[in-house]
Amino acid sequence: MVKLENMKNISLSDSVINLDHGDPTAYEEYWRKIGDRCTVTIRGCDLMSYFSDVNNMCWFLEPELAEAIKELHDAVGNAATEDRYIVVGTGSTQLCQAAVHALSSLAGTQPVSVVAAAPYYSTYVEETTYVRSGMYKWEGDAWGFDKKGPYIELVTSPNNPDGTLRETVVNRPDDDESKVIHDFAYYWPHYTPITRRQDHDIMLFTFSKITGHAGSRIGWALVKDKKVAKKMVEYIIVNSIGVSKESQIRTAKILKVLKETCKSEAENFFEYGHEMMKNRWEKLRGVVKESDVFSLPKYPEAYCYFFGKTLGSYPAFAWLGTKEETDLVNELRRHKVMSRAGERCGSDKKHVRVSMLSREDVFNVFLERLANMKLIKSIDL
Repeated sequence: MVKLENMKNISLSDSVINLDHGDPTAYEEYWRKIGDRCTVTIRGCDLMSYFSDVNNMCWFLEPELAEAIKELHDAVGNAATEDRYIVVGTGSTQLCQAAVHALSSLAGTQPVSVVAAAPYYSTYVEETTYVRSGMYKWEGDAWGFDKKGPYIELVTSPNNPDGTLRETVVNRPDDDESKVIHDFAYYWPHYTPITRRQDHDIMLFTFSKITGHAGSRIGWALVKDKKVAKKMVEYIIVNSIGVSKESQIRTAKILKVLKETCKSEAENFFEYGHEMMKNRWEKLRGVVKESDVFSLPKYPEAYCYFFGKTLGSYPAFAWLGTKEETDLVNELRRHKVMSRAGERCGSDKKHVRVSMLSREDVFNVFLERLANMKLIKSIDL
């Protein structure tokens, strides 16, 4: 009789593995060990009202979540929270849309151009084109943008998909109508050294990529300008009439546990995540080096103020390239590996984005298939 564990391995070895999305199931084992300390009990009579705090501009933000957000950023040292408005959203996707809407609605002329430096997060294209708004227009790669008029630049740092640290590209310092949205989804110490306390007008964060709890669908924005924050809140009210209280309460509980353990030697989540990501990147680089076909970006080391030492970067996604003239996303698909095409990120067919956040068994199958790949060169007809 075949054991259940062996049956699972056989099934996985022959199945399609999806590394296109960034489903962060890699952290399940850590939270399993934490046990009931993150358990939240919600009675049938709890959290029934639309309103969380009528004295707050963002009246659907649970006060305990706002407190947990401030405490975690203070403990990690990655972002300024004082003199900011906290806007909670259903993930940072909704918040990005809310921020683009807010900045566009306050602009003098429309449509406002929206750009991001390639390779960029592919969903930015969908977020800014799906509703066909007349208030803003996706203009593509920021590197070549020279159009006059108001614009919004989306800056993701560390960048999704290639993990590089990013600053603004367009840079029109004397232009009052130039606006920037900073997406810091991955600016946490298990992915990259915390080199400074970020202090920008609009900063986006997401619960899913910090702890792995993507299913809770919680994100938050730290916003300086009251008018912008108010417009963002208005957008979320129209879009979803607030944000799930159950998700907010669960997020607050987990963030507090995260803050309490982040200086612990035995239970430090960021230490756990950093070691896991480091291990995975070392394995992947080993396979890439042996293949002599693939390529990966190199990241400089930097002093991390959270860990108090010099460290490397271990991004949540691998920007995998090939030295051959081939369509890499299709080559991986031939070997039953789903990835994000580089062309969707404003790049080329020789690059793909691969998630580094899958479960361990899935990641190991990916490494095995990558090591055994023989590429087929594209032929232009």
